[in-house]
Amino acid sequence: MSDDDRAPDPRHVRELEGHIGWLDSFTGAALGVLACASGIYTYLGVSSLLDDNGALSVFAALAYSIAVSVGIFVFWSYLMRLLPAMRSATSRLGLMGTMVLGSLAIIAMSSWLNAAALAGAAAVEQHLARTVQDYQGALERSHEIAISGQGLERDVARVRQSFEDLSEQEATGNLSGFAGRGAVFRVLRQKSEELTALEAQIAAQDPAVAAAFAEGNAILSRMRALTVEPGPVEARSVEFSEAAVRLAGIISQLRQLSVAPLVVRAAQDLAASVVLPTLDAGSAETRAGQQATIDSVLTVLGQRAETLRSAALAVEEMEPPAETTYTPISSADAVIRYAGNFVPSWAGAIAIDLLPAVLVLILMVTHGAIRSSRDRVAIEDHMTVAELRAAMLALKEVEGSRLPPETPPAMPAPTPLRGRAE
Repeated sequence: MSDDDRAPDPRHVRELEGHIGWLDSFTGAALGVLACASGIYTYLGVSSLLDDNGALSVFAALAYSIAVSVGIFVFWSYLMRLLPAMRSATSRLGLMGTMVLGSLAIIAMSSWLNAAALAGAAAVEQHLARTVQDYQGALERSHEIAISGQGLERDVARVRQSFEDLSEQEATGNLSGFAGRGAVFRVLRQKSEELTALEAQIAAQDPAVAAAFAEGNAILSRMRALTVEPGPVEARSVEFSEAAVRLAGIISQLRQLSVAPLVVRAAQDLAASVVLPTLDAGSAETRAGQQATIDSVLTVLGQRAETLRSAALAVEEMEPPAETTYTPISSADAVIRYAGNFVPSWAGAIAIDLLPAVLVLILMVTHGAIRSSRDRVAIEDHMTVAELRAAMLALKEVEGSRLPPETPPAMPAPTPLRGRAE
């Protein structure tokens, strides 16, 4: 048996009305407390957005927070009175649409500032921590590219060793068949010395790469410490910004220390810039052998140069680190950017503004139940003694107004005097 099928109970209606009367005695005060609390957090949020700390800024933040508190109090007071009193579905839907629109306006003008006051410092720290991760990735990627470039030293050494071995073979006559240090030997030694100089140039970069990476890690450690240190986050953000600038310089330095472009150019010059010596053999047959050997050496030289160039290009074409720049951010912007990490703070900031909506719905349901029960009860069944007395007095007044005016009694005739008659 549903509630609608039950017999109407006048006592239930009077009970609900008594509850509503008691709740109305402090609902306004409770709504005022919620509005004031929202205004306080709104003031803190607005203050974090203003750069100036002078009297005018304080007055502006205070005026805004007071306007928000008054707006919230008036808005929900209107709805608590009007929406439960609506009887038609159209009027209810219209006011509920107004409630949704007003709630969005409250979130736009107050709730996000409340969230900034509740979790603004933590959101800025989250921004600093995320920036540290970005800088760490950029530093490690730059170091990886630089180390890969330093690894080309082994490729250069291998090519250099092959030319040295060939020159030793030429000196003993095992290459061209003519022992000695003639034209072929000098060509091989020329390229071997070029590669030796390149190898030494690459090796000289090792200390600089290691020092830059160590300095970058030290700066990163300081930046990580700044994200969790106690104290105002604004002061820490200033030092963090200075450390970020230094770290960006270290990352740029590591990019410049990469020797891959140098090895690419050296590999191109290795085969292109060959100074051919004058053939110094005594006979034409020997000179022809020297020329054939030099041609073979140049072919091998081109192959070795192409191998070295391919290895250097592979390093040069490695994906560079993502461009990382630290941008200072306000607490309000940080709360919006990292809203997913601060869902409880956002929920609390919105709930303190929109909690009266629950009270409005409770009143709407209660008033609807009262009207539904009262419409099914005869008026004489739910009249109180005071209402009955007032009705009886009104009835007497109405009946009294309908009676004709009373006729005043006739005056008796005067009695004659007997003495005069006689």
